[in-house]
Amino acid sequence: MVSLTIDGKSVQVEKGTTILEAAATVGIKIPTLCWLQKVSPTGACRVCAVEVAGVERTMTACNTPVKEGIQVTTDTPALREARKKIMELMLVNHPLDCPVCDAGGECDLQDSCYALDANKQEYSAVLERRPIRYDWPLIESDPNRCILCEKCVKVDHEIVGCDAIEVVNKGEAAIIDTVDGKPLNCEFCGNCVAACPTGALITKPFKFKGRPWSFNTVPSVCAFCGAGCQIDYHAKNGRIERVTSDDGSYNNGNLCINGRFGYRYLHSLERISDPMLRDGSGRLAKADWETALTAAADKLKQIVSQNGGKAVAGLSSPRVTNEENFLFKKFLTEAIGSANVDSEARLGFAQAQAQMSRRFGFTGASTTIDALDNAQAILVFGCDLNAEATGLEYRVIKAATKKDARLVLVNMRDVKLRKFSNAQLKHLPGSELSVIYALMKGILAAGGVLPAGSEAIKDALDKLTMAELCSQAGVTEKAVADAASLIAGKSRVSIVFGADLIRSADAAQKISALADLAILTGSAAKEGGGLFPVDAKNNTVGLLDMGVAPGADGKDLWGMVEGIEEGSIKALYLLGCDLASFPDNQRIRKALGKLELLIVQDVFQGDSLEFAHVVFPASAAAEKSGSFTSLDNRVQPIFKSTAAPGAAREDWAIVSDLYGKVTGTVPSFTPASLMAQIKSEIPAYQPFDGSRNGFVKSGNGKVAPALAPIAKPAAPTQATFQLLVGPIGFHNGTSTTRSDANLSVAPAGFVELHPADAGKLGIEEGGSVKVISANASFTAPAKISDKLQPGLLFAPSHFRELNANALLAGGCNLAEVKVEKG
Repeated sequence: MVSLTIDGKSVQVEKGTTILEAAATVGIKIPTLCWLQKVSPTGACRVCAVEVAGVERTMTACNTPVKEGIQVTTDTPALREARKKIMELMLVNHPLDCPVCDAGGECDLQDSCYALDANKQEYSAVLERRPIRYDWPLIESDPNRCILCEKCVKVDHEIVGCDAIEVVNKGEAAIIDTVDGKPLNCEFCGNCVAACPTGALITKPFKFKGRPWSFNTVPSVCAFCGAGCQIDYHAKNGRIERVTSDDGSYNNGNLCINGRFGYRYLHSLERISDPMLRDGSGRLAKADWETALTAAADKLKQIVSQNGGKAVAGLSSPRVTNEENFLFKKFLTEAIGSANVDSEARLGFAQAQAQMSRRFGFTGASTTIDALDNAQAILVFGCDLNAEATGLEYRVIKAATKKDARLVLVNMRDVKLRKFSNAQLKHLPGSELSVIYALMKGILAAGGVLPAGSEAIKDALDKLTMAELCSQAGVTEKAVADAASLIAGKSRVSIVFGADLIRSADAAQKISALADLAILTGSAAKEGGGLFPVDAKNNTVGLLDMGVAPGADGKDLWGMVEGIEEGSIKALYLLGCDLASFPDNQRIRKALGKLELLIVQDVFQGDSLEFAHVVFPASAAAEKSGSFTSLDNRVQPIFKSTAAPGAAREDWAIVSDLYGKVTGTVPSFTPASLMAQIKSEIPAYQPFDGSRNGFVKSGNGKVAPALAPIAKPAAPTQATFQLLVGPIGFHNGTSTTRSDANLSVAPAGFVELHPADAGKLGIEEGGSVKVISANASFTAPAKISDKLQPGLLFAPSHFRELNANALLAGGCNLAEVKVEKG
């Protein structure tokens, strides 16, 4: 510890603490402008200048470490005058265009001028106006307003890890610009704009939309990935015009492109705004709520009367709230008498959840995602965090770059985290089990210890040779040994795994093996670094917590499809679920055409609308109240920010009315009453009180069982070409393909392939490629990339026009394909 005096107050802080931080511990506030708590200090503006006894010149408090015994003075007439002059000099080069600047009313430079009494300008200069960058997507850069604080650069480099902008030129010519001078090409998360203390960086969608005080600001939770980022919606005249996040939030104010710009989907022309019924001519026609609800209820009652409740099935969504999912399950089981209820979680995450519950007694992650900040080693397995949960990626980058955590990647392709990793095992598609067992053997060889009673496991591992495992996986023994050495012996090892593992063939066996690895590393233990299953949708954990899964005699998603094909299921209710865009959707679409009743309740005009008999227009997340559960079990409230378009209503209200018409009752469901029922039936949710920060639900306290039996891994499929379908960072699900902001940087689908494959096929960048599986085919522009490996292709899952999901079979995200020049 270091002892010092600040303004006569005795202070004790840890070595390495800055004067600014030390002053804050005793309630002394030193003015700042270029300082940002979440990034390293720059000391560029000098507004935080302080006096240190015995030192002739002033020192910048934001980047000067404390020293034993020093005496610091933070407020004197000389310091006040110096700070005032700094502001006046800063304004020499700053255009006084506040009336038309989007930062007006929330400008740190403006606030600093007021606070430091810089109310006149005694200096002048002949200014050279620099061109404004209007050619950047989503973001506008005006270097004339820039004060070179470098906050945006620091956020870009240290938090986002994108390295897209930097200080270019020197002296008076210095500006913040792209590294190559070309238009901005980055992740377009907007975190640089949020950090900017002036109007040098603004977001184009918000330009000239209004001053901050003219908006109604409502706290909420991001409705895209499962990271559970806290946000604020800014609404005006019935429209959401901006999304922000405060640096004091759980996510430190950091958002991705979806969180900051995805809200634009709310204004899409594809929104459903009125109920619809299919008329005698086969067309969907607008109807009033009473007519639509009565038609749906009457048909449901007729089908149940003639065929029983088992003839009805329902699929819900991780996009709707806990309360709405709970009510949907209640409607199917109580009002209809059917256990046929499921969701898209059946494509992989439900099985992962079942493994976590069976093996460790918890659902979702074993701990909250802030545990990643202090991990000693992090294993990211089969997961592109940039695309699946960017909020977790920011924390992994922080741990790897600021906390010196060892980062190991296991993936069949390179992902963004590659540049921060200490080791990578780029394995053959389908060989995940071999990699897991190889890592276990490597960790044991490096000094890792199995828990007591696991001798049989060690014997089984000993029978598997490292050479054969590595050969099957397509990795070297040295690479495995190097990776294992980074993990072995660490007490806080975090394991993150995602879609490329969860949705692989034989995923249950692989996840069970990964659970063994978690036991070996102590990741899932209370004091461990955490075990984090990742799903790319926001409320998948909550959806499963609410019991949206088939009952004992119920059919799951694929069982429902079979039941429709066989004729045993005659009615299907889709809540926020566009089933016709799911994997293997050519088969699904044929099945949907056989239904006597298809109810589609959704925000958008999706592909399932083609087969719908009744359509209910629903509210989006910003237009409703309730709660979401993040992937790390934080249950947080959302609050209605604006009204839905037209006659659209909140999902719970629609299901409630339908419940009443089917049962002949007058239900009194509300989000509050539904949460009260949830708390009475699901003990883990009892602490929820609706406060902004929510709470973290706990597991059931079961002790992890002994390790699972080890079986010799089968050799992976050796197909000439395999197609991987998954998410990309510019979109989340299909919602953001209705956002003009997201589409401005990622407008359409593509197929990514290795340069060697492109060369053999005679395909050039942007050229047409046809990809054919046993189920379907598509033609798309080529994106040539060495991030893949020869024989592996990638296509994004978001674009309905591309419909890459059609090439898949079942829930597996990898398909054997033929490839030819388009």
